[in-house]
Amino acid sequence: MGVMTINPTKYGKLLLKTLPKVIESDEEFDRMAELLEELDFKRNATAEEEALAELLAKLIEAYDDEHYPMPPSPPHEMVQFLMEQRGLKQADLVPVIGTRAQVSALVNGKRGISKAQVKKLAEFFHISAELFL
Repeated sequence: MGVMTINPTKYGKLLLKTLPKVIESDEEFDRMAELLEELDFKRNATAEEEALAELLAKLIEAYDDEHYPMPPSPPHEMVQFLMEQRGLKQADLVPVIGTRAQVSALVNGKRGISKAQVKKLAEFFHISAELFL
């Protein structure tokens, strides 16, 4: 995500409505995750909505990392896990990875993962790129 110009008034209204803060419970986590999902699936999101989505993703990631650390696993297993958790199919990753063949090879562990793919997958799943390394 590049540098965005946001309208402070519009962003302030979004923050007031959302009330984002450091997540301290599973209930808060669920609320923030639901809000992030709504923003992720919104077409033509404003710069303010994109900024809020980025903030929510960081708050969610911080809570998740602290309370539910994931043991290291090969990148293809991590991709499989994330796909399963989100109900995705390999075809859903084609716009992120490239071709159907590339997605299939990655998901099945027949091919390594490039730095560019790590970055794209981390952005797509709203997680740290370190989970794929």
